[in-house]
Amino acid sequence: MNASRQEYDVDDADDAGSRPGLAPSYPDITRSNALFERASGLIPAGTQTLAKGPQQWVRGVAPKYLARGRGARVWDVDGNEFIDLVMGVGPISLGYAYPAVDRAIAAQLAEGITFSLMHPLEVEVAELVREVVPGAEMVRFSKTGADVTSAAVRLARAYTGRRKVLCAGYHGWHDWYIAVTDRSAGIPEEAKDLTFTFQYNDLATVDDALDDDTACVILEPTVFEPPAPGFLEGLRELCTRRGALLVFDEMWTGFRLALGGAQERFGVTADLACFSKAVANGMPLSILTGRRDVMRLCERDVFFFTTFGGEALSLAAAKATIEEIRDLSVPARLAQQGRKLKDGYNTLARALDMPYTTCAGLDCRSIVTFSGPEPLVMKSLVQQEMLARGVLWGGFHTMCFSHTDADVARVLAAYEEVLPILKDAVSRGDLALRLRGEPVEPVFRKTHNFHVKPKPRA
Repeated sequence: MNASRQEYDVDDADDAGSRPGLAPSYPDITRSNALFERASGLIPAGTQTLAKGPQQWVRGVAPKYLARGRGARVWDVDGNEFIDLVMGVGPISLGYAYPAVDRAIAAQLAEGITFSLMHPLEVEVAELVREVVPGAEMVRFSKTGADVTSAAVRLARAYTGRRKVLCAGYHGWHDWYIAVTDRSAGIPEEAKDLTFTFQYNDLATVDDALDDDTACVILEPTVFEPPAPGFLEGLRELCTRRGALLVFDEMWTGFRLALGGAQERFGVTADLACFSKAVANGMPLSILTGRRDVMRLCERDVFFFTTFGGEALSLAAAKATIEEIRDLSVPARLAQQGRKLKDGYNTLARALDMPYTTCAGLDCRSIVTFSGPEPLVMKSLVQQEMLARGVLWGGFHTMCFSHTDADVARVLAAYEEVLPILKDAVSRGDLALRLRGEPVEPVFRKTHNFHVKPKPRA
C-alpha cells in the first residue's frame, strides 16, 4: 500500500469486509500530553524510569501518566481504564491498593516514617527474610536494585581481593555494570576494563572468561529463558573451584518465581543474592543477603550504609507482603494465571499460522516476541491495538495476585481481535502505515554479544 500513514483509514473501502479493522477509537490522552509538555526540558528523557517513558510506548496513542490503581486495574490522568500487565515494571506483586499492605503502611504512618535510631521492623523483616530465602545468613536493606547489586560487587571485590566482574543480565545504572552497554558515557575506561559479559546457559563462556582476578560472577538466574540442565549447578561449582563469588540478581525472580526466589526454585544457593521489586508490593526496598563471612565485611571494611535503609513504611509493607506471599501461596497463583495467558497466546498464534510471534518465559512473567525485519513495529501495532481494547501492554505478562479469571479472559479476547490485524498487516506489508504514532524504541541499541574475554593483568 503506497498511502502515507495519515491517509490510512480503517474505513477505506479496501478494509470493508476484507481485512481485520483497527480499533474505531483510541484513548483520549489530552491530559497526558499536557503533562508531558510541562516535563519537556525539565525532566531528562521526560521520565524517572526508562521502561515507563514514552520511548517504550506508541507515541500519540499510549497514555503517559497513570493516576491510580486498584487490584490489577489502572486509570490514567484522562480517566481511561486498563488491565495492567506491566505492574509498575515489576514491584506490584499482590495488586494495587492491596488491603493488607495498605493497612500495614497506614498503621506505621501513624507512628512515623524515619527515626533517629533504628526501628524494630529492621530486625523483624530481616528475620523473616532469613526464614524464607535460602542462604540468607545476614541481611542488609537499601532502596533500589542497583544499590544492592553494586554493594554485592564491592563485597565480592573486598572478600576476594580481586577486581574483575562477569555478568549476564541487567543489573542497574552504576558504573561497574552500565559500562558494558552503549550508554556508558561518563564512565572511566579503567572501570570499563573490569566488567565483562558471558552468554547465559553457556558455561564455556564463563570458564573461558574466569581468571585469577575475577571477583564474582553475577547474573539473573533466569529471565525468560530457563536455565539449561546443570547450568546453574555448573556455575556454582565453577565459581567455588576458581575462587570467585556467585551472585544472583533476583530482582525479577525473588518472591515471584517462588517465595525464596530462584535459589529455592532451582536448588542452587549463591554466595550473595539481591532482591527488590516484588518484596514490598510497590514500596521502595531492596535487600542484600548471603553468606555471613562475606556479609560481615559490611560491619567495618566495606561501607554500605544509607539514611533510608531502615525507613519504616517500606519495611512494614515488606513484612505484610512477604507474609501474604507465604500464607496465600502467591507464586503458585501467579504461575497459574500467567500460564493461561502464555498458552492462550500461543494457541491463537498457531491457529492463525503466525510463526513469527510467540510467547515465552516463566509462567509468572512471560514475553511476547516477534521475528522478521520489523519486530519493533510489529510489537508497536499490537501494543496500539491492545491499548484500544483496555489493556496496558508492553510486550510482557507480568502477573500479580489480583489478576482475576475475568481479567485473563478479557486479555485473551483482545488478542483474538488483535492478532488477525497483525497477521493481515504482515501479509500486506503495511505494518508502519497502521500505526497512529511513532513506534517503540529499544532501551539499548546494543543488547547482546557483549562477551569479551578479560584482558590479562599487566
